[in-house]
Amino acid sequence: MFFSKLSQRTFSTSSFDMTASKTIRHLISISDLTTPEFKSLVNRAEYHKKLIKSGNKPTTWPLQGELVSLLFTKRSTRTRISSEGAAAYFGGQPIFLGKDDIQLGVNESFYDTTKVISSMTSCIFARVNSHSDIQQLCEHSSVPIINSLCDKYHPLQAICDLLTIKENFNELKGLKLAWIGDSNNVINDLSIAAMKFGINVSIATPEGIEIEQHVIDAAKLITAETGATLEIIHDAKIAAQNANILVTDTFVSMGQESEKQEKLKQFSGFQINSELAKLADKDYKFMHCLPRHSEEVSDDVFYSEHSVVFPEAENRLYAAIATLEAFVINKGQFL
Repeated sequence: MFFSKLSQRTFSTSSFDMTASKTIRHLISISDLTTPEFKSLVNRAEYHKKLIKSGNKPTTWPLQGELVSLLFTKRSTRTRISSEGAAAYFGGQPIFLGKDDIQLGVNESFYDTTKVISSMTSCIFARVNSHSDIQQLCEHSSVPIINSLCDKYHPLQAICDLLTIKENFNELKGLKLAWIGDSNNVINDLSIAAMKFGINVSIATPEGIEIEQHVIDAAKLITAETGATLEIIHDAKIAAQNANILVTDTFVSMGQESEKQEKLKQFSGFQINSELAKLADKDYKFMHCLPRHSEEVSDDVFYSEHSVVFPEAENRLYAAIATLEAFVINKGQFL
């Protein structure tokens, strides 16, 4: 099973000039980052949020005159707004490249498209279907690739989520985060992200749905570093017991609409509702990356005082700003 190790590689700046090369760092997965690097991203997201909320603006525009491309093959609300907002924050001009706007997949290959886009822009926010798409982009791009979602990872969401948790708890080490739902790209990154901060993670999925092995392998390394634990079970009630944070996501991902009825049967009993929430800590917080569906979480939890879903959504902006700063402006160096 592929375990991403593309965080720092050397690529040719020209397919015709093999002697010209430079080191580029891409953000593919939280597992690509050291614990200090990941914490730096969360801290910088927090810094920029405080700066913006205080009414201040950047005094320099490091991306002024540069294009920041958004290569999206999936529709989006939060990712598009936050990516464009991050580019504008640093003075860059975002350019949205949807699947119906360019030649990719029509009569142009990933190689050709990537070579052209990266020659004209300072980075590529890529929201794509498969992990192999991200791999191809990283292989051929002369500028940083920021994985804005693929079927295997969602690192920007993890940065945003840890910022949200940090804002709601004084001490993160020893907290319990309970994921109740599917095995997907969100929890693949969130579990590792939480454990890097010393948060214990309990994942409950229905019978027959397992967490990918590369996540388990990465978690073992983090356990040795921070002492945080990863529990994988098939009982939502056990996962929710004494949890400080309850998290879920869609049961039917984009592209799986034809499987909806079968999926809903499989996830029977996995809705986060007031009865399940009674098992959690009395001051628990509920999180969801949005958009949500009623089968995943009931209204009495989603709109309750425990829910932080809308501040969490806003934090996507600051996560994108911190990532753009680290990978593009600072050339893969972390403050």
